[in-house]
Amino acid sequence: MLLETRGLTASYGQFRALFGVDVTIAAGECVAIIGANGAGKSTLMRAITGILRNEPGMVLHKGEPIGALSPAAIMQRGIAMVPEGRRLFPSLSVEENLLIGGQMRKVAGPWSLEAVYDLFPILKERRRSPGTALSGGQQQMVAIGRALMSNPELLLCDEISLGLAPVVIRDIYAALPKIRAGGAAMVVVEQDIGKALSVADRVYCMMEGRVTLAAPAAAVTRAAIHAAYFGEAA
Repeated sequence: MLLETRGLTASYGQFRALFGVDVTIAAGECVAIIGANGAGKSTLMRAITGILRNEPGMVLHKGEPIGALSPAAIMQRGIAMVPEGRRLFPSLSVEENLLIGGQMRKVAGPWSLEAVYDLFPILKERRRSPGTALSGGQQQMVAIGRALMSNPELLLCDEISLGLAPVVIRDIYAALPKIRAGGAAMVVVEQDIGKALSVADRVYCMMEGRVTLAAPAAAVTRAAIHAAYFGEAA
């Protein structure tokens, strides 16, 4: 198992956001995390990547406890995140933003500057532009490319379609199989259930900080998703 959470809890001060979350991610697979706003999806990503610290044994990477490690140490282990809101460096160009990803974890792998440009050709055209001068969709491509430049074993994508036009979402989702072909496992956090299921091997649904459904994406029914998503009877 590439990554596993065991009874994962997380809090923001006095507010408990996750309650005993158990998820698993195998090498090379794509897992979708779905749920409404406030379900705990982004909090789960922050806990996995060390932004929210927890007990060491609550997050395991290749069987080793990493729950108390810093975000930098977790990235060095090959876990990278595309954060919600993209969070590009506004003073840097597109290419400089991408190169920072490579500096964070210098390991050999399929992803280089040219490989990212092959994946998203528009970025090569705009490589000298400030990252924040791009459209929302192009900024999302930069954020994905920056994470890929670290050649991760596990790529966490937090709300990658949020606020984007349908045509841009289509282009980004078309790139995900190419990313998987490079060998990385993926977690896709998404509110668009159809998009999530279209790329995932397995799906987890969260509600109010708990997992309410865990199933193979190809087998899960709309009724089961509805019940897990809204806490209603199927």
